[in-house]
Amino acid sequence: MKQIEGGVTAAKGFQAAGVEAGIKYQNRRDMALIYSTRPCAAAGTFTSNVVKAAPVLWDKELVENSPFVQAVIINSGIANACTGKQGMDCCKTESRCAGELLGIPESAVLVASTGVIGMQIPTERITDGIRKLAAAKAEGPEAGLDAAKAIMTTDTVPKQIAVEVELDGKTVTIGGMCKGSGMIHPNMCTMLGFLTTDAAISKEMLRRALRTDVADSFNMISVDGDTSTNDTLLILANGLAGNREITAEGEDYDRFCEALHFVTVYLARKMAGDGEGATALFETKVIGAASREDARTLAKSVICSSLTKAAIFGHDANWGRILCALGYSGAQFDPENVDLYFQSTGGSIHIYGNGTACDYSEEEATRILSAPEVTVLVDMHMGEAQATAWGCDLSYDYVKINADYRS
Repeated sequence: MKQIEGGVTAAKGFQAAGVEAGIKYQNRRDMALIYSTRPCAAAGTFTSNVVKAAPVLWDKELVENSPFVQAVIINSGIANACTGKQGMDCCKTESRCAGELLGIPESAVLVASTGVIGMQIPTERITDGIRKLAAAKAEGPEAGLDAAKAIMTTDTVPKQIAVEVELDGKTVTIGGMCKGSGMIHPNMCTMLGFLTTDAAISKEMLRRALRTDVADSFNMISVDGDTSTNDTLLILANGLAGNREITAEGEDYDRFCEALHFVTVYLARKMAGDGEGATALFETKVIGAASREDARTLAKSVICSSLTKAAIFGHDANWGRILCALGYSGAQFDPENVDLYFQSTGGSIHIYGNGTACDYSEEEATRILSAPEVTVLVDMHMGEAQATAWGCDLSYDYVKINADYRS
């Protein structure tokens, strides 16, 4: 497996576009298209929030029941959430318009939205945007980057990746892009993620691969503890790589899942590190846990702790906050038998063990915590299970960004 240039257009047969449609803001790309030249098997995971946006309801129905999918229309600025019948009508209008322009059934068009909750999307603007997208769609990395930029809201950078892997003697590509900076606490699974591949894989195995993967990728990130109404992760597979179709578990399936996980973890880390107002990626790795579920629970509890996140922002080795977050996670352990370490490019330091603080240098700890990526390593000494979670620090700017988000 190797990482290559590009994102959603890296796999054979995929085109993309990003255009200005004026959905909410002016003078910025705010609509994107992903299009496959041939029908795709599709799978998706969606928000567990009881309040689900219209596009989530639309996509869940199509992913489950449509015989194939061939396009995704995405807008930023307005979430199309809590919009009632008018919101569902908007999804139908988008799919019908895109279907007519692309020459595919409306049941083959998925939609996704991100932005402010409660606002209605202007129908004329969205259909005008779809016309622009259909005219602008193209292959190549530039088109993929345009799409990645168009789905951004408070993101500071576009997030995309592509990899190649050998399956059945054929080169298979998986590409992806995502957005997400605030209201990020996926539990599927405001995050949106889109993956494309030219692998030949059945819908059943694609669904299994995606749903297994999110437990240790997107579901292990948090920026602010808020699970969005719009969380959506979609994957489209068009089979153009020419490999023997993956219809069961085996070596090819395992290799596909390995490449998929590399892509999703890369994107998940990019989202966590680009959290609203963030100055550092904050990673917690739990090892030696009694079970995988305990490891996930413990790691997620630490990166979700507002007090710990604030300490990371201040480069303060306040290990008590970490132990506290472990303690209220719900997992059972002996605090006298836990070791805590801070790690970064600045080094590694043992800060807690045998039930008390270690003899460490505060100055060295501060230097380690001043790196752009900081890791807390927690050894539970209870078993062989491990898990990693990703978040970010909590800065003054997070409140500033979210205090006037609607305006």
